[in-house]
Amino acid sequence: MSKNRLILLEFNELCPDLMEQFISQGKLPNFQRLRSQSHVYLTDAGEVSPNLEPWIQWVTVHSGVPFSEHGVFLLGQGAALETKCIWDILSAAKHTVGVCGSMNIRYDRPVNGYVLPDPWSDTEPYPESLMPYVKFVKTNVQEHSNDRVPLSKLDHLKFLAFMQSHGLSVATITSIIRQLMSENGGKNRWKRAVILDKLQFDCFRSYDRKLSPDFSTFFLNSTAHLQHVYWRNLQPELFNVKPSEQEQAEFAAAILFGYQQMDELIGRFLELADDHTTLMFSTALSQQPCLIYEEKGGKVLFRPREFEALMKFAGITAPHSVLPVMAEQFYVHFDLEQDAIAGERMLAALQVDGKPAMILSREGASVFAGCGLFTDQPDSAVLSIADSERAVRFFDVFYKVEGMKSGMHHPDGMLWVRTPEKRHQIHRDKVPLESIAPTILEMFGVTPPSYMKGPLLKDLLPARTMA
Repeated sequence: MSKNRLILLEFNELCPDLMEQFISQGKLPNFQRLRSQSHVYLTDAGEVSPNLEPWIQWVTVHSGVPFSEHGVFLLGQGAALETKCIWDILSAAKHTVGVCGSMNIRYDRPVNGYVLPDPWSDTEPYPESLMPYVKFVKTNVQEHSNDRVPLSKLDHLKFLAFMQSHGLSVATITSIIRQLMSENGGKNRWKRAVILDKLQFDCFRSYDRKLSPDFSTFFLNSTAHLQHVYWRNLQPELFNVKPSEQEQAEFAAAILFGYQQMDELIGRFLELADDHTTLMFSTALSQQPCLIYEEKGGKVLFRPREFEALMKFAGITAPHSVLPVMAEQFYVHFDLEQDAIAGERMLAALQVDGKPAMILSREGASVFAGCGLFTDQPDSAVLSIADSERAVRFFDVFYKVEGMKSGMHHPDGMLWVRTPEKRHQIHRDKVPLESIAPTILEMFGVTPPSYMKGPLLKDLLPARTMA
């Protein structure tokens, strides 16, 4: 007898209005099919900026508690969360679980299954044999905007050996070859993100065949990135700063490209799901056009070329390690809190044209940092240290990240749930993200803990559970 399973598809920040537009144009047939067989909800992230960030909202989805209670504000802080998440509770209840790329996670070891953390965290995978995949993907994602990705030939060989034994498909190999061939002349490099999506699916499918987890997650961020960078090209009429004809020729359909690539993956999951599998599609939040920087010429980002070169210029010599995260941001982890205090002070002294160059926050022995300049800088811009004669050319230490921010977060999110019955129903009332975790537990016949106070989505709870 086949067991009942649930796969939580976490497609970060896809937008309800764009989804509707692309489906109505007949461009997303698999999303259309999934929606037509699902309970359709609109979720409310329950926060506004600066508390409206995916690394905050996905913690809420997984733990069932709002930001006001879990308090996880930064990417990377999720590992310190004391509240048990869906996979912890199900694993303890003897269910097999698979966590594939979910953002800002914590988990109890040992886990009854596998855990592949997101590529921005330093959380260790489980089992350790996942490390060649983690290192390769993490480095490519964190350094995607850099001309030089710091991976050795050995790293590439270890990754290739891992993928050969973990489901590397002919379709993915073909996509990689086509992508590399399309990059002649320097174009289309931005499409590489979807190659990582395909590799992640191959890895997921491999573990799915080996373990057949009762509960799995599968997280992707590529289209969220495309929306942040290329909304200006999707709707140029909304923006003061217009893209050039050359940019528009290459990027006008970039966001649609992202949705269509994810539509192909939805088709694969529909094939993967048997008559005993529930597919739960969630976006946690969404995006909207970012117009608040247009009067200043649009928002641009700058990132260190080499983190250690920046640390050396700032005068930081105490033992430390640097962990890049999204866009311009990174962590500096020190061995001692007193060194972190001194390091924060040294980074705070960096300036450009008399203005602070960095935005910083410290917690214990770790400093969370990022370049605080968001407008274009002249080639002659100088990076200096306050009350010092030390100075260098700004662009010798930093580089401008390609593109200009044109998408920003919105609290609405999509939640579609395709149960084995494939009943289609549109629910008009918004539901809080806190409802997802306890509802999933109830679907497995596991009583949610008392800290999960979100109302259950009762239409998803048939008389028989998934236990």
